[in-house]
Amino acid sequence: MADRVGFDDGAWLNEPTNWRFEDGRLLVVTDRATDFWRETHYGFIRDTGHFFAVNTGSAFTAQLRIRANYEQLYDQAGLMVRISKEYWVKAGIELSDGLPMISSVLTLGKSDWSTASYNGDASDFWLRATISGGVLRLQVSSDGQSWPLMRLCPFPANPTYSVGPMCCTPERSGLNVAFSDFSISAPKGKDLHDLS
Repeated sequence: MADRVGFDDGAWLNEPTNWRFEDGRLLVVTDRATDFWRETHYGFIRDTGHFFAVNTGSAFTAQLRIRANYEQLYDQAGLMVRISKEYWVKAGIELSDGLPMISSVLTLGKSDWSTASYNGDASDFWLRATISGGVLRLQVSSDGQSWPLMRLCPFPANPTYSVGPMCCTPERSGLNVAFSDFSISAPKGKDLHDLS
């Protein structure tokens, strides 16, 4: 796989009303009542979040820098990997119980949701997703240099995936998000505890 840097060849799922490219950044303002979720606990299905999808092959590593200021419940921004409306993962910062939490939602027919306190600067962080051999590895970084593990889980093997920036505001509109430093490469075959 040839390395890809930037947002070339991307396409919106649920294009926001207000977005633009500027100085290598994708700048987005979220629309009202946007979200990705399937069934669990709430019973509803939401597939209205903003996702800038870039197609990739069966194995890859994607990295992304995310900058936003979260103000209301469920404000969220991060990275999504998607096969279909029933098979996807989103990860990032999400405001929950008044705190910016590092969050991931794995959806294999139905969604799960995992959150944890984030000790870095939630307004400026990095995410990395690696898929290889039916395994998804999520890593989070405060500086783009050190990459602690966030989640390791099975994820369906597929010939192609869509990957890219994701943001939602289920309770409002108006979250300003700047995405940058987006790259897709061959999967980084590093040891699980190699943080580089």
